[in-house]
Amino acid sequence: MKGYIFDLDGTLLDSMDVWDKVDIEFLGKRGFEVPPDYIQTVNSMTFPELAAYTIKRFNLSDSVEGLIRELTDMAAYAYRHTVPMKPNAKEFLVSLQKRGAKMAVATSLSAQLLEPALRRHGIYDMFEAICTTDEAGRGKSYPDVFLLAAQKLGVPPCDCIVFEDILAAVKSAKSAGMTVYGVYEKLSGTDWEQIKQIADHVIYDFKQLDTF
Repeated sequence: MKGYIFDLDGTLLDSMDVWDKVDIEFLGKRGFEVPPDYIQTVNSMTFPELAAYTIKRFNLSDSVEGLIRELTDMAAYAYRHTVPMKPNAKEFLVSLQKRGAKMAVATSLSAQLLEPALRRHGIYDMFEAICTTDEAGRGKSYPDVFLLAAQKLGVPPCDCIVFEDILAAVKSAKSAGMTVYGVYEKLSGTDWEQIKQIADHVIYDFKQLDTF
């Protein structure tokens, strides 16, 4: 039995624009523009890592806890009410569920954001495990969250298939011996050529997996 492990932001959820807007508003209030490399730098981090990095980079007076709370509050409405799924992603999950597949989430999102979004789309109960980088203790530059998901599914890493849109996460899932599908996300486009070289397969739309 294979295990199927899914990222959320940029993979199942079409949510990257939300974070783009949050970053612009958050840094704009403090008198900064979003640097070109900022989003890609923080994409694979846990929330505490992101907060600490942001405070250090911009020399902010915010606390880590306060920054996390502010960013989460800014994004919460969108995850609860407006963030859509990627095209054909739900249909693919339904097809896996019908086959009795074991599915897990491996994400940097907090439960406060991910649970309302997954429940709104009717997919929360499809997953046997939901794992976050906060729970795993390190961001997606390391394989910990993917290994935790495999452990919770009871499937060896070599029998797991990971769906990811971030280069660092593609690399770390591969380092754990997992099969990796790179999922195209426009805001990660500058890394797409590298993702195509490292991932075992790539897709632009889950419709491509109709015969999976």
